Amino acid sequence: MSARFPSFSRLWATTLVLLAPLAQATGETPSVATAPADVSVYAQSPVAMAFAEDLAQRRGLDVQWVRQQVGAARRQPSVIRFSLPVARAAYKNWAAYRARFIEPVRIRAGQRFWEANRETLERAEREFGVPASLIVGVIGVETIYGQHTGNYRVIDALATLAFDFPASHPRAEARAEFFRSELEQFLSLTHRTGMDPLAVRGSYAGAMGWPQFMPSSWTRYAIDYDGDSKVDLFNSQADVIGSVANYFKGYGWQTGQPTHYPVTFDTTRLDKEGLLAPDILPSFSIESFSAKGAVLDAEGQKHVGKLALIELQNGDPTNGGSAPTYVAGTDNFYAVTRYNWSSYYAMAVIELGQTIEALVNRRP
Repeated sequence: MSARFPSFSRLWATTLVLLAPLAQATGETPSVATAPADVSVYAQSPVAMAFAEDLAQRRGLDVQWVRQQVGAARRQPSVIRFSLPVARAAYKNWAAYRARFIEPVRIRAGQRFWEANRETLERAEREFGVPASLIVGVIGVETIYGQHTGNYRVIDALATLAFDFPASHPRAEARAEFFRSELEQFLSLTHRTGMDPLAVRGSYAGAMGWPQFMPSSWTRYAIDYDGDSKVDLFNSQADVIGSVANYFKGYGWQTGQPTHYPVTFDTTRLDKEGLLAPDILPSFSIESFSAKGAVLDAEGQKHVGKLALIELQNGDPTNGGSAPTYVAGTDNFYAVTRYNWSSYYAMAVIELGQTIEALVNRRP
């Protein structure tokens, strides 16, 4: 998830392969933590075993089975390192970030994916109202259409973050509680579906499959879209497409509404600080948006609903960078950020999908 901690289904939990490029693109440097060299088995942890017994009782699961699965989980120091806060640069760089995702490898893979799944994408767009381009964009940004779904055992990642989340993190208790909940969801999911909990692999945060769903999102939004009576986000591209569409629909996607509009400024009445104050949450009517100096094009002026000013920095303009990019974000732009709480992520998803759509539709 999403990978991105307020909701890890929304987390941008791509893979470790992408972490370094992302840090470079956003101007963020991963923190360095000192972790023990050994990797513990959670059968040795009284806290983990107490959790297993409580989970089994509340969920009506066999206590020995739950203890066995939790006890087999191994502490992963690298997971702890990646869960620590990053040192943020003063300026992010949308141009560099964009270049990491709107690039030939993803575009070619996206074209192949679209052409192979055209009918399913059209069905999902028709039934859920979510554009095929958005579905394709998300899957491309998350895992390059299944090429990088993560190499961690999900149970190891979730147990490490549930029982050994670094205390130095400013929200350590809340984060650990979140991952305990996700571990519970994961064990319930695998027990219910017959998946081997010790075999499922995903991201360092426990996100799974082509769309990188956390266990709770798998439970809420993953659907059987190929009609084989099971949900498989690892091998069924139809299930992946339907589940991503269902996710966005669940987070309030409004059929037919654009994600954003171009915006310029009237400097004689510009209140940029006021426009940026609500961040990416749509809060302004057309009238109040205009009153603060934001100027929409003809299409934007017809918008029904609230807007937000979205700022995408392009590096330090006083040190070789360019001026920020601005757009007027709608409720649908905000819905895209529910996958990952980042306007940079949302724009990358939108533009990757639109780029692929233009190429696919241009072909004879």
